[in-house]
Amino acid sequence: MPDLALLEPVDYLVVGHVAHDLTPEGPRLGGTVTYSALTARALGYRVGIVTAAGPETSLELLNDIPHISIESPRSTTYENIYTEHGRIQYLRAQAIRLNLNKVPDVWRRASIIHLGPIAGEVDSVLPAGFSPALIGLTPQGWMRQWDSEGRVSPKRWKDYEPALKQAGAVVLSREDVGGDDEIIEHMAGHTRVLAVTEADAGCILYWHGDRRRFRAPKVQEVDATGAGDIFAAAFFTRLFSTCDPWEAARFATLIASHSVTRIGLEGIPTPQEIEASMMEVLQ
Repeated sequence: MPDLALLEPVDYLVVGHVAHDLTPEGPRLGGTVTYSALTARALGYRVGIVTAAGPETSLELLNDIPHISIESPRSTTYENIYTEHGRIQYLRAQAIRLNLNKVPDVWRRASIIHLGPIAGEVDSVLPAGFSPALIGLTPQGWMRQWDSEGRVSPKRWKDYEPALKQAGAVVLSREDVGGDDEIIEHMAGHTRVLAVTEADAGCILYWHGDRRRFRAPKVQEVDATGAGDIFAAAFFTRLFSTCDPWEAARFATLIASHSVTRIGLEGIPTPQEIEASMMEVLQ
């Protein structure tokens, strides 16, 4: 853990567990904090991470990003099994819970604070003492449950209104809500800006009572892991810089589409992809 007294301010703070993802090729680093932090850094933001991980997980890929990793007996560990009928997901282990009151003072004033749980590990409402310009939520970790064998399934996020009221923007996937349009419409009514990603179909954005679809370009998909987290970071940062949710949604859709053409963290946007996406948005 870094010396807290030496921490410098950051523009983009993301809080949540890293994931220890089990794949046929072996374990790899994942989780919202990993994909979103690396994307925000690629977009030119000073990034900080607050997470927890066990000794089995290497955070070497995050060495260039200031991060506070709380020691835990195990990392949050997921196994994804892909079938012709979709993804089957198992939670194999869970790291210790994160306490927002432990976030260093210098990071509580980050321009963007992104709460990105993957297993309900952090509270959904920031306590007193935080003053971001934008609070971004990716609530998938509060919308998951698992049975005695660890098999993951969607669940209703109870008492979410206070979190949605505090948030400046929320990004979730249709998969997170089990495809339930009623839940999406209800959340949109309690959220300033809600982006719902729909895999290769793009996303739907809800803002000021309006609803617009942003279609993704057709690409050769190799691996969709982390695409939603890359979308979220691109969306939050563009929304912060422009205050234009429509433009942010279009930009994030383009960035996320590039990401699925490569495996895992190789999908973090390149400078060329960022420039091309920006030019297309501004046309």
